[in-house]
Amino acid sequence: MKIITLAILSLSFILSDMTDMNIYNFDMKTIDGEDISLSKYQGKKILIVNVASKCGYTPQYEDLQALHEQYGNKVEILGFPANNFGGQEPGSNLEIAAFCEKNYGVTFQMFEKISVKGSDQHPLYAWLAEQTGKEPTWNFCKYLIDENGNVLGFFPSGVNPMDEKIIDLL
Repeated sequence: MKIITLAILSLSFILSDMTDMNIYNFDMKTIDGEDISLSKYQGKKILIVNVASKCGYTPQYEDLQALHEQYGNKVEILGFPANNFGGQEPGSNLEIAAFCEKNYGVTFQMFEKISVKGSDQHPLYAWLAEQTGKEPTWNFCKYLIDENGNVLGFFPSGVNPMDEKIIDLL
């Protein structure tokens, strides 16, 4: 009986801990292997984007960089390479970083490659899906987070980062 009670208490603690999660609870690895707490971005808006190097939407890197340059005082762009859609991000973290720098001059924060959906979905993307009821349907889906960690919106791949739907929320 003690074991069952202990198990129930442990499960209750885990479940309550999950409901208390927010964007600032996540620690992530940069594309260079550095650990960063997303709490670093508290007080600024955050645009989280699942990116890929071999996708029809890959030119959005240019617009993400433009958004970073023009509105970097209002929003942090966080790029998360993922190979979930059509195998369009097959490279290593080193190859992805080199591609982004060489082809698009990316200076916004890029993170290590993760899974954004499926059985191996990263907990950050599970949390984003729970908050919005929407998972990425392809590469370059975007989640906009406000200064307090609340999700403002989900934008599918076809919405350009410089679209007024996003800019108006900054």
